[in-house]
Amino acid sequence: MFTRVLVASLTQVVRSIAIILLPISFLALIAWATTGSATGNTGDPMRAALWIWLGAHHIPFSLVLSPSGIAGFLSYLPLGAVLLPILAVRSGFKRTMQRLDGDASLLVLARTLFSLIYSLIATLLGYFSATESIHPVWYLVPLIILPATVITTLSVGRKVPIMPVIFFGSRIMALLLGFSSIVFGISLLLNISTVKNLTQVLQPGILGGFLLLLINIAYIPNCAVATLSYLSGAGFAVGAGTLVSPISYNLGKIPAIPLLGALPTGKFTLALFAIVLIILTGALLTHWTFSLNTRVMWQSFFVVIVITLLLSALSSGSLVTDAMGAVGVSIWQFPLAITLELGIGIALATYLPRIRIGRSS
Repeated sequence: MFTRVLVASLTQVVRSIAIILLPISFLALIAWATTGSATGNTGDPMRAALWIWLGAHHIPFSLVLSPSGIAGFLSYLPLGAVLLPILAVRSGFKRTMQRLDGDASLLVLARTLFSLIYSLIATLLGYFSATESIHPVWYLVPLIILPATVITTLSVGRKVPIMPVIFFGSRIMALLLGFSSIVFGISLLLNISTVKNLTQVLQPGILGGFLLLLINIAYIPNCAVATLSYLSGAGFAVGAGTLVSPISYNLGKIPAIPLLGALPTGKFTLALFAIVLIILTGALLTHWTFSLNTRVMWQSFFVVIVITLLLSALSSGSLVTDAMGAVGVSIWQFPLAITLELGIGIALATYLPRIRIGRSS
């Protein structure tokens, strides 16, 4: 039985990795053949493909910048790329259970072996893909990928009803992020000339332009989170010592990233009116959970806080150099702002009707 589960898990883990890694390797080879290489070593695009695959799992990189030899760090990674390994793992584990004829008694063993094998292979790929200039932080791989893989596989198999607190909490967060995405899209359209100029500075070419488009699409969720933080009043950073918020504008030089063309050009205090919408969202959460009980409401509120903390950690980090050592939202200011504003909305929706009833009686 153990051997059967092991073989099925190993086969599907390799498939889950290959289904993402092979297309990335193909694109990397084309880019390498088109642009050339200083060393002419075909191992370069293969390592690059592995680094992209690891980056999609949010594995940070320690860098040595040439020719100065200055140390750098890359942990500001695209939030949208996380979707690829999630879908691959789900597909692989689903196939594993199909190979085991859907035997529920083997579910726990299959999930354990699948997650361990996936994490082990990822750790080995991170360790052996390191070069003198680029070092994936391989010892963090199992700490990040193992729990993420276990959580992903838990969503496969027997249908488990979604808890009301998760349902309402995720809906509130989706509503806030949807609103911030619309605001970001409008800002991007209004500053399309700046976006075009930043793209022309890079001179990516046809293939490079396609790859640049994919990278920017993957970073859109990061921008949506940053926009929500801006609308909440907490703001975000685009470099060490910088802050972009409705009431504070301290911005230095920015990298030539087309999405940054949507950045405001100064203080914009009118954006603080969005706080009212966030407060109303808290009131909406109270309305949704009113027919249940107060406990569900506060638990849903806690789920929103947890999601906000997770998004803060995943959508921010360091972008190679010390000057860009802080990019994205603050991992405590943004969650604190959302917590306070939603909390105000919940409190108003909960206690104002009681006060009115008390006065009328």
